[in-house]
Amino acid sequence: MSLTLLLHCKSLTATRDFYRDALGFEVRSTPGSTLTATLNGCSLLFTESDLWNGAGSGSFTVYIGVRDIKGYFDAVRNKLEVAWPLQEMSYGSREFGVRDCNGYLIAFQAQATDTMRRVRKSLV
Repeated sequence: MSLTLLLHCKSLTATRDFYRDALGFEVRSTPGSTLTATLNGCSLLFTESDLWNGAGSGSFTVYIGVRDIKGYFDAVRNKLEVAWPLQEMSYGSREFGVRDCNGYLIAFQAQATDTMRRVRKSLV
């Protein structure tokens, strides 16, 4: 099963540039004056059209899984606004968040392996 989110954007051009250049997504124009940005099987679909009649906002964070979270963070952190730095979370993942060019929070995470959990637990 896959999931694609449809999100309103201010500018398809700015969104294309941000997701391609800052985050390394594969970006392509798609039917209906939309843009699809894809990374690791996650797709975000953007449109400039107001399909929600002004009511399309919400409070949410999009989470995308990344295998080499440290390498990915190092590659993107100087290209954009980091909302929260790379850190170990109490629920077993390493993650960081960014704010995209449209104001959305996008988080990237890697689940800690059982070995990493055992090592951390033994250090405490």
